Amino acid sequence: MIISSATDFREAARRKLPPFLFHYLDGGAGAEQTLRNNVDDLQQVNLRQRVLRGSEQLDLGTEWFGRRYGLPVALAPVGLTGMYARRGEVQAARAATGRGIPFIQSTVSVCPLAEVAQAVEQPIWFQLYVLKDRAFMRDVLQRARALGATTLVFTVDMPVPGARYRDAHSGMSGPNGPLRRVLQAMTRPAWAWDVGLFGRPHDLGNISAYRGAATGLTDYIGWLASNFDPGIGWNDLQWIRDEWQGPMIIKGILEADDARAALSFGADGIVVSNHGGRQLDGALSSARALPAIADAVKGRMTIFADGGVRTGTDVFRMLALGADGVLLGRAFIYALAVHGQAGVEQLLAILEKDLRTNMVLTGVKSVGEIGPHLLV
Repeated sequence: MIISSATDFREAARRKLPPFLFHYLDGGAGAEQTLRNNVDDLQQVNLRQRVLRGSEQLDLGTEWFGRRYGLPVALAPVGLTGMYARRGEVQAARAATGRGIPFIQSTVSVCPLAEVAQAVEQPIWFQLYVLKDRAFMRDVLQRARALGATTLVFTVDMPVPGARYRDAHSGMSGPNGPLRRVLQAMTRPAWAWDVGLFGRPHDLGNISAYRGAATGLTDYIGWLASNFDPGIGWNDLQWIRDEWQGPMIIKGILEADDARAALSFGADGIVVSNHGGRQLDGALSSARALPAIADAVKGRMTIFADGGVRTGTDVFRMLALGADGVLLGRAFIYALAVHGQAGVEQLLAILEKDLRTNMVLTGVKSVGEIGPHLLV
């Protein structure tokens, strides 16, 4: 199919991926109401059109933590990215580096940190979950630092996996999952050849590096449930702040009080996020949560946001609502699944064009000028 807009990649990915992988990426928790609200609430944000404002020269760059980036977006940490394209984390990181934006590698990536870090010239960011095995957390932090990772994104909204019923329906989880996944892969020969056969090893690369043995994907959801720590609190995290000397971002904030707590804890930034609607179904959408959080901590820490972002207009809306930067999750994985690194590069080019159009039509010359005054 012809890809002309950022949203076209989703349908193209659905046609190419085995159903268990598409639905793992595309689905949310429970009845998926929060997933839908993320998209719908963001699209209902209206912008002020301004004319004759002289916006020919535009600056789409931004600065976070003392480093300049080419666009106000980053590629979010997505588990199992390497199952959507051959060595997918490497391809996505190369696309991000080429455009001068951060790539955030997930704890539960297929490619290990060393493979990704050695494939790109720009330092990557690393995402860490709260796990019961503190030795693993300390080990992976040390390895990330040794490999040049500059920024830690610490995810706190997943003490337990959400109720993701679509995974059980599709075969991503459940007792008959392995057989169903094999049968589904046979119906997608292009994916089976490129990723299923030549994209090996298929394991959790960072965990395998720590254990010294392959950690397979046979029951990925079950591994998450047994290894996450539901009893963690702010006081339990101080050793991580002490261990990591670079910028730290707390991901999974939806309340102004939690944003203030993150600031008091010593975080340099937060991500306003409900985990893409994959955790607490019924939680507030990111677009609705963001303004109050921006009122509470804007200017005192860097605010990122994700959830429902599919187009350059959505990026602009998040910035107008108070974000300093926007994380792309599903949007870039759809593109990666379709055309690998080239697909992500194409997506970023489309988003940049959209963002430029919005800046001209709202009368701003730089990303720093985007704010609530542009909202209706």
